[in-house]
Amino acid sequence: MRIIIAGAGEVGTHLAKMLSNENHDILLIDPEENRLKPIDSTLDVLTYHGSATSMSLLQSILKKKTDLFIAVTHSEDTNIVSAVLAKKFGAVKTIARIDNLEYMEHASDEYFKTLGIDSLIYPELIAAREVLGLLHETGTTEFMEFSGGTLAMYVQKLDEKAPIINKTLKEISISFKTDKYRAVAIKRNDKTIIPRGQEKFILGDLVYVISTREGIDEMMKTSGKENFEAKSIMILGGSRIGKHVALYMQKSCEVKLIDSNLERCEELADILEHTLIINGDCRNVDLLNQEGLAHMDAFVAVTGNSETNILSCLLAKKMGVKRTIAEVENMEYINLAENSGIDTIINKKISAASRIFRHTSNPNVTQVKYLTGADAEIIEFTVPANARITRGTLRSMEFPEDALIGGGTRDGIPFIATGDTIIKANDKVVVFTLPGAYEKITKFFT
Repeated sequence: MRIIIAGAGEVGTHLAKMLSNENHDILLIDPEENRLKPIDSTLDVLTYHGSATSMSLLQSILKKKTDLFIAVTHSEDTNIVSAVLAKKFGAVKTIARIDNLEYMEHASDEYFKTLGIDSLIYPELIAAREVLGLLHETGTTEFMEFSGGTLAMYVQKLDEKAPIINKTLKEISISFKTDKYRAVAIKRNDKTIIPRGQEKFILGDLVYVISTREGIDEMMKTSGKENFEAKSIMILGGSRIGKHVALYMQKSCEVKLIDSNLERCEELADILEHTLIINGDCRNVDLLNQEGLAHMDAFVAVTGNSETNILSCLLAKKMGVKRTIAEVENMEYINLAENSGIDTIINKKISAASRIFRHTSNPNVTQVKYLTGADAEIIEFTVPANARITRGTLRSMEFPEDALIGGGTRDGIPFIATGDTIIKANDKVVVFTLPGAYEKITKFFT
């Protein structure tokens, strides 16, 4: 595909990096030359110095057929205008990053389509929804639903309580009821492993599991985890993510939100009627203790500073808070934060990229999830008629070693995949893959 990205900020640069690994023809536009220089020297992409709303620039680079135009600059207005212009100049599909929640309403969404914008992306709202999912599924460090919630991905960090420590997958399948869930990957020492029968689980492993709803309780038992209901939550940072989380969670539990900006606190107090808004320094340990940090069920740190978020979550964990979630936008800090004991790391660049990536994939891809801290992705395919994957049992397929089918749904009924499973047309299947196997697995679904 030929893809143009407007905006070489954090989201645009991250997208360019990921998409260039998928053998796409990538062009990146930005008005600041100092942002483009490091990209020129490290990524296989073409860069253009100029404004994304320049009609002459857009006309020039859109003369050649462009499959996708993605506008992710820091300016919502620039993104909307450039996407509309790109469509007029021939872009097949356009995506614009926005900051206004009103634009996400169904009627507004339809209106933007008439203007020529096919999809709107709101990274902070995507990240906030991830946080909300994690606050409801408190026994996992990462969570994603497939096929309307009939299947879900859970991520478990194995500690001393896990009964599967030092056992192989084959041994576990004999000792536990594993027909309703399946381990599809293990992250160990910064390496992602696709497990086979003789793979042994060890202390500290991060295990990625696909499960049906019926398999959740048994899956939790094998990992030594349990879900609990979060009745009290402290949110650090009145960012868009913090605001959305508080707005939803205040309906069912006690929420305290701390932010250092007085003006922002006053604005939030008008919107969040059932949330206690506290104006104070997010790094002040005495303030956090005074506001009852030790008695909170969950702690969500979403300030604009990754270091503050990491350190405050470590403090919360030390104080006995059951669930800690930190927003870490600095990519170099993600592995460090994951290994420090924080329950979950969120990154809005990765969240937004996952949403955008499905527009660049095989037309049979219905969902994509890039995993924070793991060099891997989970993809949901709808199986077309006569696809290669339907020609026999999974055991008989020469499926890439760096990928694994975890399960799927057939006529709305979920199943966990085994070697004897035969995939049929119109099934939805969930595949866990390392980047090197992506091109190979798409051939099985076309």
